[in-house]
Amino acid sequence: MTVDTPLPSWAEDYLVWLATHRRAASLTLESYRRDLLRLAELAGERAPQTLEAIDIRRFVARLHGQGLSGRSIARALSVWRGLYRWLIRNRGARDNPAESIRPPKSPAMLPKALSQDQAKALLDAGSKAESALEIRDRAMFELFYSSGLRLGELVGLDLDSGSRNGWIDFAESMVTVHGKRDRMRTVPVGEPALLALRAWMGVRASLATAGNERALFITRSGQRMSAGAIRGRLRRWVLASGLGVHVHPHMFRHSFASHLLQTSGDLRAVQELLGHASIRSTQVYTHLDFQHLAQIYDSAHPRARK
Repeated sequence: MTVDTPLPSWAEDYLVWLATHRRAASLTLESYRRDLLRLAELAGERAPQTLEAIDIRRFVARLHGQGLSGRSIARALSVWRGLYRWLIRNRGARDNPAESIRPPKSPAMLPKALSQDQAKALLDAGSKAESALEIRDRAMFELFYSSGLRLGELVGLDLDSGSRNGWIDFAESMVTVHGKRDRMRTVPVGEPALLALRAWMGVRASLATAGNERALFITRSGQRMSAGAIRGRLRRWVLASGLGVHVHPHMFRHSFASHLLQTSGDLRAVQELLGHASIRSTQVYTHLDFQHLAQIYDSAHPRARK
């Protein structure tokens, strides 16, 4: 099974509905496609409307036996529940067999964040950026860390103030982004990120060969940067920096939240800046903060060492 495997018509129709009615981001749709493929593969020739709770429970057991983590199975079940709610509303399905099924438990995994020194070293590695691509990359990564953006939010940024996708307000030092569940939020942008963005705006025209692309961040050929292209540029940047750790775009967001919480202790403010609908999503960073304090204690307190 690969992401290129054809989906049954009911699954393709559901994805189209998510894209048009829920404005689901491309990364979200990719994730949904994978979990719908799992359901189609497990169901075989059976239509989803014919499945019962016992079938879904058997599918969960099979996925767990194949080594899929509890978190991954929980995500798949969430996708399947959403599918069945859509089938009930639009295709005459009678019930939701995934509704009462619970995934196997798995150990809680804390998001990985860079230390403040690591974040500084990584971003300072681009202080001598010269080419247009290097200047662009530094602006992207500074903005990631400065404002805690999701990858899809950064991809969607446009040049135009008031764009439905999001934009930078240089005068107010703010960025407005189109986040999850069709919500817009506005977040401050720090001075280093603003300087990097202004430098990028000074060279962007050299790549904007078509002249009609409104994306803030564009490729060598003048097209909007994709999520995959940004991941690839970050891998190159990390390798060149010599940092020696694996860094992915979302780690900037984790680092943003963790470092803000370490300094301010204001969980509600961090929730607003991240755009979390629930404070529970933000509380995970209190555990990261505790780890940071525990490390300081272990290294500094004379009675901490064994």
